[in-house]
Amino acid sequence: MSAALCLQSAFAQTLIGEEAALGSVESRLTQQEIAGGYLSLTDIRLAGLKMFATQFRKADGFGDGPIDLVDLVSPGGRPTLQNNGTFLRANGLDAQACLDCHSIVSADAMPAVLGIGGAGGINNSVMFMTRAMDVADASGNGFAGFDGRLINPPALFGTGAVQQLGKEMTSRLQDLKGRALANPGQVVRLRAKGVEFGTIVANESGDIDASNVEGVDPDLVVRPFGRKGEFSSVRAFDLDALMFHMGMQPVELVGEGVDADGDGVVNEVLAGEVSALEIFVTTQETPVQLARGPVERAGLRRFRQIGCVECHRPALRTHSHELSYSFPEIEADPDENVFYSVDLTEGPPALESTSRRGVRVPLFADLKRHDMGDALAESFHGATERQNREFITAKLWGVADTAPYLHDGRALTLNDAIMMHGGEAESARANYAALSNEHKNQLLAFLKTLRNPVSPNGDVVF
Repeated sequence: MSAALCLQSAFAQTLIGEEAALGSVESRLTQQEIAGGYLSLTDIRLAGLKMFATQFRKADGFGDGPIDLVDLVSPGGRPTLQNNGTFLRANGLDAQACLDCHSIVSADAMPAVLGIGGAGGINNSVMFMTRAMDVADASGNGFAGFDGRLINPPALFGTGAVQQLGKEMTSRLQDLKGRALANPGQVVRLRAKGVEFGTIVANESGDIDASNVEGVDPDLVVRPFGRKGEFSSVRAFDLDALMFHMGMQPVELVGEGVDADGDGVVNEVLAGEVSALEIFVTTQETPVQLARGPVERAGLRRFRQIGCVECHRPALRTHSHELSYSFPEIEADPDENVFYSVDLTEGPPALESTSRRGVRVPLFADLKRHDMGDALAESFHGATERQNREFITAKLWGVADTAPYLHDGRALTLNDAIMMHGGEAESARANYAALSNEHKNQLLAFLKTLRNPVSPNGDVVF
């Protein structure tokens, strides 16, 4: 049969729009193509952009399969809302693409500036693991009870530098764990990049007492991504997000040729496609700081004086300017299985290098979890009380452009966000509340200098 007849036959058999948006599996990006060095960074970023912005269809594997009566909440066998067969919304199956939730570059402009990799508004907030929602206040509590988590999507700019910081902090904490094991009975202070994570002590049997560990899990792996600090890398986040939001199952989790959710599609997301997605997200531009006048400089001084910098560290520094990527990943050993690396001082990230071959990362955060008090605590029965109260410190770079604020978007202004702090941040909140309006405005004017990049991803978005 001639090529023309083959094309005509295929055209007759496939309805327009019903084909897989990613194309045939034979045409898609493999891990070997990236690891083998066959592609330029621009090529990989273009492939990653495709994964980020493609509106997945059922032919790609979008959605879950038949309902799993044993587990109705985990990805794979969730029901759909009103039996619509596509979306659930109250527990994932709520987007067709990453871009659906990460598309507001500046909410401070009128109209808002849209673009790849931005934050999300309230309508994009994720309802995670929803078990019950009392929207009519049938309980008479004076509010709509909610058993679940509401998560407002943050902007993704600068994530490569954040990932490198997390990797280096993890390596340092693992070294300190080794010191504790080598010196039973000795209390070892956990300090990485100037951030204190408590102490550990090991016994003669090699068991570690982690009861005094603070702001990080007992395994001493720094997880800088997710509002709760749940993910050690963008790859780990992406794997979870693909399944939760879209029902797209990565081959590296379910196996090659395996239809784990029973939706009739195998090889929904290849390892190379996840790698491209991670590399794209982590090589976007870095948030910027506008020039400061006298008012803004005074605001930075207020920011320091009232204690905001205890958690919102203005800058952390890496030891290396190279961000490496691993597959498969070993969280406690982030330097294993490296297949690719990028220079964070070049390309879109363009971070400032230090005299020691690292980069300065002006993120205004410490990559540590903190107890934020009763008012911000979540009411999620799938977590412990401590987990409901703790959140990772929000990165303030780009904050002027990323309203609404806090983990669930409840604060519509920067002033609201500060005044809602509690728990470990109570003293800083009280100090801010005691300032005169003039001095508060100085601090707020300083925060308004922390901006998202202008026209991000211009190298791949034409």
